[in-house]
Amino acid sequence: MGALFSRNKKPVSRVTEQDKAVLKLKQTRDKLKQYQKKIMLNQEKERTLAKQCLDQGRKDKALRLLKKKKFQDSLLEKTDVQLDNLEKLVQDIEFAQVEIQVVEGLKGGNEALDALHQIMSLDDVEKIMGDTEDAIAYQNEIDELLAGGAGVVQPDEDELLAELGDLLGTEVEDQLPDVPVSDMDLPEAPTHELEKTKSREEPRTMVAS
Repeated sequence: MGALFSRNKKPVSRVTEQDKAVLKLKQTRDKLKQYQKKIMLNQEKERTLAKQCLDQGRKDKALRLLKKKKFQDSLLEKTDVQLDNLEKLVQDIEFAQVEIQVVEGLKGGNEALDALHQIMSLDDVEKIMGDTEDAIAYQNEIDELLAGGAGVVQPDEDELLAELGDLLGTEVEDQLPDVPVSDMDLPEAPTHELEKTKSREEPRTMVAS
């Protein structure tokens, strides 16, 4: 039974009264354009007939046809003005619909902001920030107690620079090559000159004897 009633239920129409008004205005505009087209076709026919009447010597009828054409010209001018008014009215209604949508969007946004403000007020934010600061301070106190009560001592900048200089000096010494102190491989001294000197001194010793 529920399914039967749901099938017979008519869907809600999304067409507003403004939409219906715009539709009627556009239909009226289209009818005026058709009327203009019909007048222009009649004017062409009557102009051709007026020319034929002049060729036949029927000047009076030709004048009546031209007067009729002038009257139709005035009708065309009036319909042009009416078309302009209709177009302007259609644009005004459509723009008003856009403005309504903008206003409804702003209204919905304001309602959403109000709902959020009710969930989180300014006092709540201030309380949360205060609680956070207290929690950070409490944690810092715990860290100091765990470190021995003295807290973290900031190192002296001069000491850091001196230690850095020592490290740089050590790195320079490590990079220099090792120089051997003992067991150096020196070249052997020549012995042939000594042998010649010894051979020259032997005759002198023999003469002296």
